[in-house]
Amino acid sequence: MTDTPCYDVTGRGPVLLLVPGGAGHPMGLGPLTERLASRFTVVTYDPLGLAHGRLGHPVAEQRVADWSEGARRVLEEVLPEGETASVFGTSSGGIAVLDLLARHPGRLAHVVAHEPPCVTVLPDGAARRAELIEQLDGPGRPPAEGGSATPMGVFLARVLRPFTAYAPALTPPPGRLTLAAGAASRGQLLHRTAEFLAARMGCAFTEFPGGHLGTLDHPVEFADSLAGTLRSSARTSA
Repeated sequence: MTDTPCYDVTGRGPVLLLVPGGAGHPMGLGPLTERLASRFTVVTYDPLGLAHGRLGHPVAEQRVADWSEGARRVLEEVLPEGETASVFGTSSGGIAVLDLLARHPGRLAHVVAHEPPCVTVLPDGAARRAELIEQLDGPGRPPAEGGSATPMGVFLARVLRPFTAYAPALTPPPGRLTLAAGAASRGQLLHRTAEFLAARMGCAFTEFPGGHLGTLDHPVEFADSLAGTLRSSARTSA
């Protein structure tokens, strides 16, 4: 997390905070945010500032609590007094928004966590985490620092291990959390994790278009499904 939170704002309407996956770099999310911006003020958080000039700088091993604290600070900057925000996070961003809800629920209307890789919640979680790390980091790692650094390199070196070790709080505020997974992810580890976690936490579960990268592969359909989920949650809580 950078000292000053980095984020971008587009659109008009109620505030929707987006926390990207990987190392938090919002690359490729333009079509998604453009679609959402017709209905929301979309605030895209960049926790490491990788899209704001810091890619290639040294990055310490990341802590989930730092990402959620940064997200809280962003909300304090953008939210009008007395208003609440919807929050969406995918992958590692999904873990960050789970922590945000646990630590700072006061200004959150509803949180959607899409395929958060907190696989240690599963009965065989330690083994599944080891397999996931091997699958992602086994073939070789792109640089995390210097002129040839990539967001994937930062994710593998500094985010993957601490974030997949995270175990979320199991008593979220009633009615304010939805766990989501991609329809194309059925039968895969992170779909199973999201379903298991939703049942264990007593919260809603839904499927969105595509797989783990549905935000990139099906941005329009994904945005519409996310907006529908948030509308439904607003009606339920009204």
